[in-house]
Amino acid sequence: MILLPPFPCFSADSISLAKRFLTNKIYEQLVHLKTGYGFTLHDALRSGIENPDSSIGIYAGDPESYDLFSAIFKPVIEKYHATETTSCHMKSDLSPVDFPDPDPAHEFILSTRIRVARNLTNFPFMPLISSADRKKVEEIITQLLENIESPFKGYYKSVKDCLGFTDQEQLARPIPSRSCFRKGDRFQESAGINRDWPDCRGVFESIDHKFSVWINEEDHIRVISIDRNGDIASVFNRLAKALDIIEKTLDCKQIDFAWKDDLGYLTACPSNLGTGMRAGVHIRLPKFFKQKEILENEAKKLKLQIRGTQGEKTEVESAVFDISNSQRLGLTERECCNILYNGVCKIIKLERQL
Repeated sequence: MILLPPFPCFSADSISLAKRFLTNKIYEQLVHLKTGYGFTLHDALRSGIENPDSSIGIYAGDPESYDLFSAIFKPVIEKYHATETTSCHMKSDLSPVDFPDPDPAHEFILSTRIRVARNLTNFPFMPLISSADRKKVEEIITQLLENIESPFKGYYKSVKDCLGFTDQEQLARPIPSRSCFRKGDRFQESAGINRDWPDCRGVFESIDHKFSVWINEEDHIRVISIDRNGDIASVFNRLAKALDIIEKTLDCKQIDFAWKDDLGYLTACPSNLGTGMRAGVHIRLPKFFKQKEILENEAKKLKLQIRGTQGEKTEVESAVFDISNSQRLGLTERECCNILYNGVCKIIKLERQL
């Protein structure tokens, strides 16, 4: 008789989807399995077990995780994304969009930021990656970006080079986004993403500060387009052009982004599956600030997510909201952009009417 390790000890107040869907049957089916890189079920669940307020509670350690542990990943993914993966056939569409600035007078929108998460094939994801592989990823991406042409031409700065700046100094610098990212939160810490911090992490940033690539944060890369206005179309089209250059250059090196037809681009956290895209604006809504419940209800109808400007689980300050697409799986990048544009137009209209 094979003795099983003890069933994962989620706390009584845990809210995670992983806890909700992990049955004894699924546990017995998966507990002794390991991916080719050695990732286990307990590795996947560690962050959710240590953080009761984790909404998902599970991370992938490599592309194989989604297949090998599909009995737990599948229900979590389908519940979070409200999408049946069996009927989902992902396609990427970064063709240009063409619509006007929803806030040409700059009354509401402070900035627009669109990013995608991507991971390279043949490497473990950040919860599992070794120091040597993390360095290889950094070398591959920085060498690629060294030769990128204008308007994306820029420079690479490692997180180590940024550590001389305090958080306040970083925020005060004349750049729409911080020039370097911070160490991951406690959820990422538990998942193993912060190991060897800050080695082989850094940011490539264009000279005009409108394009950047984060290397070895939660995923191998985060490709970001940003501007200090509400011109969502321009920000999206810039991102699409940069991604096209990056993908073609990687293709020449016979390197692909991790992908599954039913899940799209594969990421460490299941919340980013699909397009891997978060398209959002920082927008000042003083009337909605006094009636946040109305805004939350409207956002749900428009398939948008409301957050504080400092990220997940942060408070809204000075009536400035971070509004972004809530859906990433089951649609294309272009559709994500359209959802943001249509939603922001509607919210601005309602703010005027309140």
